[in-house]
Amino acid sequence: MPVDGVVTEGESAVDESMLTGEPIPVTKRVGDKVIGATINTSGSLVIRSEKVGAQTMLAQIVQMVALAQRSRAPMQRLADVVAGYFVVIVVGIALLTLLGWGLFGPAPSWVFGFVNGVAVLIIACPCALGLATQMSIMAATGRAATQGMLFRDAAAIEGMRKVDTLIVDKTGTLTEGKPAYDRVVAASGFTVKQVLQIAASIDQGSEHPLAQAIVAEARRRGVALDKPDSFESSSGIGVRGVVAGRHIALGNTVLMNEEKVDWRSLSGDAEQLREEGASVMYLAADRILVGLIAVSDPLKANTLEAIQTLREEGINVVMATGDGVTTAKSVAAKLCITEVYGEVKPQDKLALVERFQQQGKVVAMAGDGINDAPALARADVGIAMGTGTDVAINSAHLTLIKGDLRTIARARKLSFDTVRNMHQNLGFAFIYNALGIPLAAGLLYPFTGHLLSPMIAALAMSLSSVSVISNALRLRGTK
Repeated sequence: MPVDGVVTEGESAVDESMLTGEPIPVTKRVGDKVIGATINTSGSLVIRSEKVGAQTMLAQIVQMVALAQRSRAPMQRLADVVAGYFVVIVVGIALLTLLGWGLFGPAPSWVFGFVNGVAVLIIACPCALGLATQMSIMAATGRAATQGMLFRDAAAIEGMRKVDTLIVDKTGTLTEGKPAYDRVVAASGFTVKQVLQIAASIDQGSEHPLAQAIVAEARRRGVALDKPDSFESSSGIGVRGVVAGRHIALGNTVLMNEEKVDWRSLSGDAEQLREEGASVMYLAADRILVGLIAVSDPLKANTLEAIQTLREEGINVVMATGDGVTTAKSVAAKLCITEVYGEVKPQDKLALVERFQQQGKVVAMAGDGINDAPALARADVGIAMGTGTDVAINSAHLTLIKGDLRTIARARKLSFDTVRNMHQNLGFAFIYNALGIPLAAGLLYPFTGHLLSPMIAALAMSLSSVSVISNALRLRGTK
């Protein structure tokens, strides 16, 4: 769709997943509104433009992303702040050393003062201090990449360990993001294989995602399909045609009523499947009910394990999805998620993130679609699926290359390890300088009779940097 508008002529199924996350196309008829950048999957529409340019929904989403990114406070680098003061202090100590030795030291006093002052500047060169955080971040970033995680910046690595609330999208994040065959319920006198064979045969002529899921399952099972003699798609209600000399109808109850098919014998099964989040289609042959087929967006194989792990770590997991409330609650129940928000728009997800932040929570948002982008950008840590849209990935701070939610727990562990490593490096750098500066200034000269050569100071400074780098590289072994 080029712009936001309203349908004036025609009927079609429109893929609105970029806005709602729902993978199943929505039927649009005269009077229905359409959103720019959504995809017309079948049929033709004449629309009257209502919003163009910066007024469209897509432009508003982009604007929300930009505002959220600008509102995020820049991270204050402890090492940078300390290093700024440290340099001034060291220069002051070097001058005091020069003056102290020059005025009160033994002859040649100013030579001793100059040499010791230079030794102080060399041994206190803040290389180790400057490397303390950056080397840890570099090592952690490299390690994360080998584990399927791409951090956009150091703030994400440091902030991941503080997350206590995770908001997750459903479609494409918790689920596979595309319809898949669920099950068949055969009517009396028919078998599951017969139902699948007839349904897949008539659906061969359809481009609808639900139809493609049914055909794919039949071919996976090696079911022989018949070529339809005729085919008619009725947007929003189903398909009709002739297969092997029989009149076939596959669709919802509206289509069954038009075909004068009694579907009530399987209505109980259909309602139960809908409560589980599946899309249900009735199948009739020559106006006799053959059975029903359920297609759903299945959970990823590792989703339950990932949610359980995060919950054990004390993270509150919240689901926010553009899908219907019934479907959302069904998926949440399977994953033991108690806080669920359904039928939410992009701005609603953004508001939800801000609400938790106002309550003092550190919020991570995980999603994969354009509709998740504003919330991903506004969250303390935005987590995008590598299998998702470019807009979501560009808005996030962390990208899970394979879309595996278990990686979030690994990212938190790496965050803890990285910050601990940074503290070790900073501690080592401070201890080194606390011991090295007095030695270089010659404070031990009255007791030992020896001064620290600037060459030895340079060697010690280099060894301190090597020690910090070696400690940081231990992160490469983090599991």
